[in-house]
Amino acid sequence: MAEGEQIVALIGEGKDTDAALLDSVFFALSDPVRRAILERLGEEALLVSELAAPFDISLQAVSRHIQVLVRAGLVRQERTGRISRCSLVAGPIFSAAVWINRYSKYWQEQFDLLAAALATTDQRRSGRRRRQRD
Repeated sequence: MAEGEQIVALIGEGKDTDAALLDSVFFALSDPVRRAILERLGEEALLVSELAAPFDISLQAVSRHIQVLVRAGLVRQERTGRISRCSLVAGPIFSAAVWINRYSKYWQEQFDLLAAALATTDQRRSGRRRRQRD
């Protein structure tokens, strides 16, 4: 079973597994180096050495970051001898986005309140300008 299929299987197993998956995804996304690695992998599959090139850390440190991403199901690592190529697995990011989206109704309420406050402010300004002109 491929890693992406394993993640899909885990998602279907229940809430405890869903929570563990989210925990590992959010932990993986909490580090700027790992987020940068994911951004680079969003464009194409890369060798570990290619992923490590822009960072001012050791190849071993980059490899540790990659392993965190692999454990979270965000990266698939394929080895051919000593060569290791990494590619993005977007499924777990989608799961995290779905979880975050549950809270969008609260953001929308805040935006609605802000829009109402701005409309009231605009009405007051327009009223003052009219009185000043008269």
